[in-house]
Amino acid sequence: MKAELAIVGGGPAGMASAVAAYEKGIKNILIIERDKKLGGILNQCIHHGFGLHAFKEELTGPEYALRYIEMITEREIPYLLKAMVLKITPADGKTPHLLEVMTDDQGLFAIEAKAVILAMGCRERPRGALNIPGYRPSGIYPAGMAQYFVNIKGYLPGQKVVILGSGDIGLIMARRMKLQGADVKMVVEILPYSGGLVRNIVQCLDDFEIPLKLSHTIIGIDGINRLKGVTVAQVDENLKPLLKTAEYIPCDTLLLSCGLIPENELSLSAGISIDEKTGGPVVNQRLETAVRGIFACGNVLHVHDLADNVSIEAAAAGEAAADDIITGVISDWGEAKRPKAAPKTRYTPRANLSLANQLVCIGCPASCVVTVEKEKDDSLTITGNACPVGEEYARKEVTAPARNITSLIRVIGGENNVVSVKTTDGIPKDKIFACLSEIGLTAVSAPVKAGDVLIENVAGTEVNIIATANC
Repeated sequence: MKAELAIVGGGPAGMASAVAAYEKGIKNILIIERDKKLGGILNQCIHHGFGLHAFKEELTGPEYALRYIEMITEREIPYLLKAMVLKITPADGKTPHLLEVMTDDQGLFAIEAKAVILAMGCRERPRGALNIPGYRPSGIYPAGMAQYFVNIKGYLPGQKVVILGSGDIGLIMARRMKLQGADVKMVVEILPYSGGLVRNIVQCLDDFEIPLKLSHTIIGIDGINRLKGVTVAQVDENLKPLLKTAEYIPCDTLLLSCGLIPENELSLSAGISIDEKTGGPVVNQRLETAVRGIFACGNVLHVHDLADNVSIEAAAAGEAAADDIITGVISDWGEAKRPKAAPKTRYTPRANLSLANQLVCIGCPASCVVTVEKEKDDSLTITGNACPVGEEYARKEVTAPARNITSLIRVIGGENNVVSVKTTDGIPKDKIFACLSEIGLTAVSAPVKAGDVLIENVAGTEVNIIATANC
């Protein structure tokens, strides 16, 4: 099998790079994806927060993925599913790049390509790297694995939950587990600040009164067959546990949200140099690795805060690869062109709300601190917002606080047991659990398409529940 451009990974990076290369004139493209569908991690990220930059509207993960899947389908860009790339042998001047691929129906075969884009994404940091003493009972999961169980399979991993690590996925899973009926005891963070966005602290923890324990860690795990509890302790400025502060927390589930690692075993097999700071390939300004003709983008290059930034970066990689294929000239990599590691927000200090009339806008990742002043005529003066979204949010938050909710509805006869759904507008905060109760009692028959109205006037709010994925 031959392709002008082979793309390893069918998530947001892989799809965005394919679309960009196609628009530059490359038609012989092949996306290779190991999952059973395109979309990558987006398929299990049913929460809002995607698309503000790429599509100028807020989408859920499945909706964001579907936008790119539709682009791939419209352009008839070929892709292989349930296909694993085992090895890449770089071009040697006489032969093109050679990818060894395995599928369940074709077995092992080779793909030749003039250029390759690496878009394999990242994986979670394992528990073994954390050195937590104790046995290995059931009930301990990486947060992303728990997210897969809940949002794709429709399984609730446990009832009493502690989360270690306050990155965005940990915060989002705290809310998800709470919305699905679990008792989330706390989120524990070893650093004196959260690793997630302020907007996620507000809408995932504060909204549901879930405690965030900063400068704390887990020093013990109790349980042999099933987790019974964990011991949490404060740490000093050197991150050393203070044993006198130890507290036992009964729980049956521990979610580990302790960082992400670019998945670069395949890159190493191709002889690509890895940046020690980012964990991803060393690239030049065109996102080309030191192995000429092989590009890298997205979370395999460095872990991004936003999927939108992944897509923007991937489009640049797709255009650069297309230029090389069209001109037939491989650019001079050049040591002088090597940029510094791409910046990443490694922490977001919690906003200091010093006044009672201040609040954090959750309309976008900027998390502006907005001040609301009530005038004598009862009108509101709102300042501090960087965009109109902040003013609208602040006005509603003061007068009639509401939240957009995402959840799951059971599906009978579908590819999955559940389909992701969302409210068409914000619902009053005091109606959230009534809304979720009605959702939990609902089942629909397949097929379901994204945008289908599954519940009208949920919990009497005059807001509908629509599907955000196909099933």
